[in-house]
Amino acid sequence: MKKHLCAILLLAFTALPNGSGLFAAPTAADTQKRLQQAAQLYFEYDLTGSLKKYVELSKETQNKDSFLNAAFIAMELGQPRQAVDIMNAAYKKYPDDHDVTEFMAEAYLADGQYTAAEHLLSLLVEKRERAEFLLINLARAQMGMKEYNLAKYNLKTAVRGKNHLPLSNYLLGLVYEQEKDYKNAAKHFAKAAELDHQFIEAKQHYAMALAAQGKYNEAYRQYRMIYSLEKNSPAINKAMAALRPHLTRPEKELDTVKEIKKHTFARKFSIPSGTLSEVRIGLGTRANGKPSIRKSVHFSVSHNFSVKDLSTGKRLARGKANTQWTALLQDGQTRLLAPNGKKYPFKKGLRITADTPGGEDAPTIIVKSLMSGAGMTWASVDDKEFRGDLEILHNTTLSTLVPINVLSLEEYLQGVISSEMPVLFPINALRAQAVLARTYALKHMGKHRHYGYDLCDTQNCQVYKGISGESERGNASVESTAGETMQYKNAPIESVFSANCGGITQSAKEAGWYETPYLHPVSDYKDFNFDTLQPYQFKDLLQHAHDAYSRYDKHVSLAAYRWARVVEEEDLRQVIRRKKKDIGRITAIIPLHRGKSGYASRVQVKGTKGSVILNKENVIRNNLSLGMLRSSYFIVQPNYENKELKNFIFYGGGWGHGVGFCQTGAAGRAEAGQLYTDILKHYFPQAELKKSTQE
Repeated sequence: MKKHLCAILLLAFTALPNGSGLFAAPTAADTQKRLQQAAQLYFEYDLTGSLKKYVELSKETQNKDSFLNAAFIAMELGQPRQAVDIMNAAYKKYPDDHDVTEFMAEAYLADGQYTAAEHLLSLLVEKRERAEFLLINLARAQMGMKEYNLAKYNLKTAVRGKNHLPLSNYLLGLVYEQEKDYKNAAKHFAKAAELDHQFIEAKQHYAMALAAQGKYNEAYRQYRMIYSLEKNSPAINKAMAALRPHLTRPEKELDTVKEIKKHTFARKFSIPSGTLSEVRIGLGTRANGKPSIRKSVHFSVSHNFSVKDLSTGKRLARGKANTQWTALLQDGQTRLLAPNGKKYPFKKGLRITADTPGGEDAPTIIVKSLMSGAGMTWASVDDKEFRGDLEILHNTTLSTLVPINVLSLEEYLQGVISSEMPVLFPINALRAQAVLARTYALKHMGKHRHYGYDLCDTQNCQVYKGISGESERGNASVESTAGETMQYKNAPIESVFSANCGGITQSAKEAGWYETPYLHPVSDYKDFNFDTLQPYQFKDLLQHAHDAYSRYDKHVSLAAYRWARVVEEEDLRQVIRRKKKDIGRITAIIPLHRGKSGYASRVQVKGTKGSVILNKENVIRNNLSLGMLRSSYFIVQPNYENKELKNFIFYGGGWGHGVGFCQTGAAGRAEAGQLYTDILKHYFPQAELKKSTQE
């Protein structure tokens, strides 16, 4: 009877639709639905809940994607040991799967289990197309095992490849540094910094290697570049102080100032009707757009000129072409010094206007020793040449002289385009940039009126170098789009742009700004569908250079598209202490919020004494390394040594905030034959291109 009853129950169970029943295996549709639910929790910023769902699903179904997602999130939560356990379970089910093996190797590497990581990576190197990246990780494992000769061998192979060259050169430099071979160490640190000028750690080690060879002047110059970004860093200040007694030249002579010894022939520009005839641009401003402190302004004019006293409105002096004049501020008193030594006192300020020539050439004014790239690693002090008039204001509050270039909007734009975008980019990319530069200027006109000028000459507004930054192609892009702007509801849009979006832009809201209808994510990827995105795929996207319009690498570094940084725990600890508060030794960096675009919008930094929360893209980028990270589009992995956290490795994409227009993506699209009108429509789908009348 018992046998017959069991048979009846078995028949009844198997006869149910789809094999459903008390012990039925989940269907593919059920598994897919649960994967989507877990992913939704992740993108709703519930990382713990998402991890729990993925772990449950992996145990019940042995689904490969559930394992990979669970391990990825465990790593994001700063739990590499849990990621190891998850991937060990996955490896038992998928022992021959390359993705599973690579994920497990990276989990071992992050957890400091170098022998296990080396074993797995040794198996993968011969089997994967991405051998260079795997060689780097193999070398990292060998460095952790103190097998420096093996690490050196693999890194020498990696640096001959095409991908992650700044990282492979940096790690090879560390191996040579360990061996006290400072000549070769300097060579590879310099190469890493050359390939990625934002790799501050490479510059720092380069300076150390130079100092170890007795090359004190160049070592000091490298430290000074880092100092321009991290003035309050005790380590940088200490290193510079130690080098000063060994300098063989005065500090001021260590940098070569780019002098302009004669005026450029500048073609006259006919100002189009209906365009703005006058804008005021602050020159040599600081990174925040405010005036820099200066007690003198040296200038010369290409043609005879007159000087007007702005207090009285009357002419103060007349000057001859190509003569050197100086405005001075000394003991609170201002005066203009002529070449013959004559002094002209003034109070409020001066306006220098060249006589209008009768030929085709336009007058120009050279201003000596202006800061360029304030707050950036490429900052320098150089001579600049400008169209239009020059005003020199006396700011009594700041006790400084403020040089201001006064010219038409279209002339100003000619000095912006080639300063903001490589001049050899395709012409339709330059035209799109010209439209956006014009739109930005009109939207932000008067941004710095408190200091006497409308806009500054730094990235706080738009980089402006005057004639020094002009080019035929840049000027042509301005002229061919004269008066055109992007508008939303008949007003200029917030035409923000970044150098490279890394494959996808983010929304203004995700960046921590504000909800804006025309600033939403758009993709530049050619081989990836974000509609089916799973969290673990960010690792692949950011560690490897997928095909995208923004992967365009002509006339621009590929590091702007994909980059890596190695940030020492000690350096990060000091950065957080200086800029936020003392949280002790850093134990984890956790991206708490990550939108579907992949950009981190909320990051927690944990320490032994507490934690800090970083909101907004600029706050995140400025508080996780020396200087700043290229973008907030990154993943980060811990790196342990002797069970103690040593450093963090960031793998990132893009250069800038990633909102709005992608300059390199525009170049890639123009190269593919897209017109500037189509390019603008892609990045600002809800805005309209209009020719406006400006007053």
